[in-house]
Amino acid sequence: MMKLMKRWWAYTTARLTGRFEDTADPKVQLEQAITEAQDQHRRLKEQAANVIANQKQTEMRLSRALEDFEKVNGNARQAVLMADDASKAGDQAKMTEYTTAAEAFANRMIGLEREIEDLKALHQHSSQASEQARTAVSQNSTLLQRKLSERQKLLGQLDQPDMQDRMNTAMASLTETVGEDVPTFDQIREKIESRYAKAKGMAELSESSVESKMLEIEQAARNSEAKGRLDEIRSQLGLPAAGTTGAAELQSKIEDLKASAPAGAPVDPGEPATEATASPADSALPADEQS
Repeated sequence: MMKLMKRWWAYTTARLTGRFEDTADPKVQLEQAITEAQDQHRRLKEQAANVIANQKQTEMRLSRALEDFEKVNGNARQAVLMADDASKAGDQAKMTEYTTAAEAFANRMIGLEREIEDLKALHQHSSQASEQARTAVSQNSTLLQRKLSERQKLLGQLDQPDMQDRMNTAMASLTETVGEDVPTFDQIREKIESRYAKAKGMAELSESSVESKMLEIEQAARNSEAKGRLDEIRSQLGLPAAGTTGAAELQSKIEDLKASAPAGAPVDPGEPATEATASPADSALPADEQS
């Protein structure tokens, strides 16, 4: 029974985890990962600061121990000298007192030497730990900066599929039927082209109808009347009428043709032949009958 419950719990956990991963927002998960990385870097810096602080404390203790050792060493030397002076002077009590003090200083020196050795070993170990902590903080800082830079790239890649999906949807709406209320682009284009073709056909029919021809004739008549009115106004003002120069040139050409043409020949093909030449029957009549 317990085994079955464990299997059911593992199955339920895996199923809920899969559903959560499917429905979770990658942008939120990315921000959570970055926040976790920043918190981890902060904790690492705090631990490294504690290690470095321990090294600094060890250095200060070692420095104090060395100072104490030098001071005790100096006192021991002074006590030995004073005991020797008392011995030379024959003062046994002073010699014993100075000798006891020198022995106490010597015992203190032995204790300081052991403490200094322990502090040196501890300082060496703490220095190595401090260097490792600095290296770890530097490497983790580089990794964090790399993750922060990669976050911008991932956010851009995350927004790109959404933009592509919207573009695909928009392009599909131009070629596919998206509903009864929204026509497609092809349907709109076909409707516009149909209206344009119908309007153009009606215009062509209007141009070829009798009414349009009559309107054209009426317009030409109005233009001719207006031209005559303008010629009248020009005549009243003493100005040559429009087209006078062209008519004068035409008349001059006709006069030149008349002068160069043989007698009796028509001057213009559009004019009928005059009676300048007589027929053979008329030439046979007497002069009084011809006249």
